[in-house]
Amino acid sequence: MLGDNVGNSLGTAKGFDITSSPQTFTDQVSPLHADEYYKFTLSNRSSFNLGLDGLSADADVQLIQDLNNNGVVDNGEQVAISQLGGSSAESIAQTLNSGTYYIHVYPYGNSTTNYNLTVSAIRDRAGNDLNSAYGISLGAGMTTYTDWVGKADGDDYYTFNLNSSSNFSMQLSGVTTSVDAQLLNATGNVLSNATANSTTPNPVLASTLDTGKYYIHISPHSGDSYYNLSLSATPKPVDNQIVPTSSDATTTISTPILTTAAASNPVITTAASNTRIVAGTLRADTFTYQPGYSLTVFSGNGDVDFGNYKQIGDKALDILDLSKIAFSSVTWNQADTNTGGVLYNPGNGTRLFDAVTLNDGSEILFEDINKVIFADKTIDLSVTPNDPLFDQQWNLHMMGVENAWRFTQGSNQVLVGIADTGLGTDSSGNIHPDLRATNFVGNNYLDESAKVSHGTSVEGVIGAAGNNGVGISGINWNSPILMIDVVGGDAGDEDLVTATQTMIDRAKANGQHLVVNLSISGGDSSEFDQLVTKNQDNALFVFASGNGDTNGLADPAILAQTHSNVMAIGASWGSHDYYGKATTPGDRITYAGWWGSNYGSGLTLMAPSEYIAPSATRNADGTFSFAYNSNFNGTSAATPNASGVASLVWSADSHLTASQVRDVMSQTAYDLGTPGYDTTTGYGFINADAAVRRAIALSRGMA
Repeated sequence: MLGDNVGNSLGTAKGFDITSSPQTFTDQVSPLHADEYYKFTLSNRSSFNLGLDGLSADADVQLIQDLNNNGVVDNGEQVAISQLGGSSAESIAQTLNSGTYYIHVYPYGNSTTNYNLTVSAIRDRAGNDLNSAYGISLGAGMTTYTDWVGKADGDDYYTFNLNSSSNFSMQLSGVTTSVDAQLLNATGNVLSNATANSTTPNPVLASTLDTGKYYIHISPHSGDSYYNLSLSATPKPVDNQIVPTSSDATTTISTPILTTAAASNPVITTAASNTRIVAGTLRADTFTYQPGYSLTVFSGNGDVDFGNYKQIGDKALDILDLSKIAFSSVTWNQADTNTGGVLYNPGNGTRLFDAVTLNDGSEILFEDINKVIFADKTIDLSVTPNDPLFDQQWNLHMMGVENAWRFTQGSNQVLVGIADTGLGTDSSGNIHPDLRATNFVGNNYLDESAKVSHGTSVEGVIGAAGNNGVGISGINWNSPILMIDVVGGDAGDEDLVTATQTMIDRAKANGQHLVVNLSISGGDSSEFDQLVTKNQDNALFVFASGNGDTNGLADPAILAQTHSNVMAIGASWGSHDYYGKATTPGDRITYAGWWGSNYGSGLTLMAPSEYIAPSATRNADGTFSFAYNSNFNGTSAATPNASGVASLVWSADSHLTASQVRDVMSQTAYDLGTPGYDTTTGYGFINADAAVRRAIALSRGMA
């Protein structure tokens, strides 16, 4: 019903994700529903636009920032207001800094009217001078960036490096007034320029550029304007260069795509454009630089051996060996969440790389590397928390989580919902000491279902307190967690559908994205279908594939076959199985006569199982004793790994949709089994570091 779909106060405001594409909300205001509030968050300074039309009577609109976070509009918290008379359309156009904002729609006097509220915001990504220029990576395909310039943002600068002579093309489009564009060389001198206006709306600059660094400068010619900047750089053909075969790798000549392997040695792919791409395994790899290439790319791909560093030293780490090069002789460009690093597409999606530029201009890009060794300096890149059991958490190491933590450890813009058994409590009513503060629904938190609290282990994997000197580290240290007991049919327990709807409602009320972890199977997947469909953009459902060792996913994981915001997670071994027998990291878990990870159409990703996690065991008096289970197993153990990493990806770029988070994780996964997607291992094994770096690249406007 119109007029009853939006919150009536700041505290109950309807949350939504604002994007550069206009979104329209249709509702009604009247004396009965006199105040309607919407809520959105900006992670960057943005050009904000709002329109209120479709009015049959007088209604006004106000933009608010609750700086005191008290749910009341205080003095100075009104950012803008539009109060035209009659049924005239209202509008607000404003440059906004990062933060959380509210839109207040209300009738004038006793008016009753339907309305259409249309909102959009284009983020200001580009730097404002040469020193802060926004780093981009160009390839043969056209890449488009959307931004704006005007009175509040007079200069936008981009920078890129060419590793070989290339045919460069730049086109401006989508301007709303008039915009100037300049191509600059490394010293800032203008090489060429163009103006986009009503007479020439889509000017193109095309030229052949030599190897080197370049800048693009966009400025307003007249008034404020949006613009689309489309770029490409196609390397000019050069003679193929054969790479000398090394003793620890295979060598091929092929197109520049990233190739992975299940073997224990790195795989090298060499392109005709004088590029060397080296992909590591799921174990410790040492990468050695070979001169003679304009661009070298190293991908560590996770390291199951990382926790053995104290025993075997550097042999346990993914290492980039530059020991023949002095750090003092190179340009170091460390990746970060602002402007650091270099964006590059090795063949499975543009993402953010750390970079070293040598004094001859050649460049080394790398990701998922624990340590870089120079002749005169060693740089440790992993985040190593002080939790005493972290060394045993091979599940995190194999996914490269300690490298992903460099960029994010979670965000309050993401809610992780867990439908499980509830949590075990001790004689004082406390949950496991390694778990962070947890949200519940009323008093529905106690695990009454079994001798061992399954929910305690699942929640610990996702969100145990990190770097607090206790037990293990959870994957996500900051995002709030909502645990709902759905097992046992005890008083207060919710069924799966009701629990999921509760999570959705909680996330919407707080303006958050939602990751739903379901490490249990059963029920009728059709009951979930409507919930999944209605929450296509803002809720990601992560389900266990099942433990039957059969071809066919369990309910409700089977929904991954038809819904892009559902992931079905299978279970992989690390370096040893439950009984201590050596295994190949990444292989699907299967035991004769016991359990195995279900597979089949819809299987999305593989994640670790049979690893250490917090445990709670029931005593005779009904209370629980706390410890750690060294072999938390089943696909129910694999699933929280995927949920935890998904919450990091969404924290790295809150503008992604649920389907995009799944795409990011699938695209960056370490390929297993048959090359490409297969029904035995899905898209492959989760790579947390690559996925977060991919999300950051998307947040910087890359396709």
